Amino acid sequence: MSAALPLDAAGARPVSIDPALSRRRKAAMVVQLMIAEGRKLDLAALPEEVQVSLTRELGALRLVDRATLSAVAAEFADGIEGLGLAAPGGMDGALAALDGRISPATAARLRAESGPPRVDDSWARLTALPCPDLVPLMTGECAEIAAVTLSKLPVAKAAELLGLLPGERARRITHAMAQTSAIGPETVERIGAALAAEHCRPVALAFAHPAPNRLGDILNSSGSATRDSVLDGLEAEDPGFARDVRRAIFTFADIPDRLAPAHAPAVLRRVDQSVLITALTAAQALGAGFAAAAAHLLDNISQRMAQGLRDEISERGTIRQVEGETAMSEVVAAIRAAAEAGEIALVTPDTEEETG
Repeated sequence: MSAALPLDAAGARPVSIDPALSRRRKAAMVVQLMIAEGRKLDLAALPEEVQVSLTRELGALRLVDRATLSAVAAEFADGIEGLGLAAPGGMDGALAALDGRISPATAARLRAESGPPRVDDSWARLTALPCPDLVPLMTGECAEIAAVTLSKLPVAKAAELLGLLPGERARRITHAMAQTSAIGPETVERIGAALAAEHCRPVALAFAHPAPNRLGDILNSSGSATRDSVLDGLEAEDPGFARDVRRAIFTFADIPDRLAPAHAPAVLRRVDQSVLITALTAAQALGAGFAAAAAHLLDNISQRMAQGLRDEISERGTIRQVEGETAMSEVVAAIRAAAEAGEIALVTPDTEEETG
């Protein structure tokens, strides 16, 4: 590699490096140089935290002057030329390197002398996965590993998972259960650690909320004509998704089903009275579910307050559609804000009240 290193203007390797450069930044420079030269690098064998750190350093690199790059590359080359041997490091690495070259009894003795494997929450994380997420593990691993996994699950969850597997695969796993009797606890912990590393990696999600909730929030703020048109189209294309979106939608007409009578006063205190009068007037003019929502609010506050609102509604006159929909949306927003603040509990479709 040293023959390909960049040289300074005099044709000699530079000898000084800015002391402010960290080892990580210098490593990133060397990697970027090798990539630029078309060299193949296998970085997957590095620990995950090292891969993450290296990638971040590469992302932070901008322009590097030739003298600095030459000095860093020369330092790296000198280090490589002085390296005589790289060992696996640690008892686990040594045993992995000697797998098949020493007897199983010797390997077991060495593992026992090195102490039990580091115990973490590997099996807890695995058993916390939903059954559908465990199916790839049960079908992708060998039958013996799948049998160990099945044995670590709570009985009810193991039965549910077994029912999700193809019949032949389920039979092979249950037959392999007979071969798990002699497995020691250290081996089970190692299996759990390996499986958790493979199957419990966090998935980076672009959106914090499920698709039905996101679309429901959008439709909450849309006009009724747009909302009805979208829902009708979804019903024809994907009834299941349409059902979930309908559950996520909360419009003014949904107030009787979503707002408990006892919580009406707390909600109305959050709404400006002029906005409330506009919303109630528009709702009564629309009839059907909207009028029922207005009545739900008026019937569950003090009689004095309700009568005052009814008097103002009778004097309000005709409300423009856009103005009325905007006011009703503000009332719904106040209900949602009260629920998020824990002041009230909303009722969810097909369920009992959910605590705020």
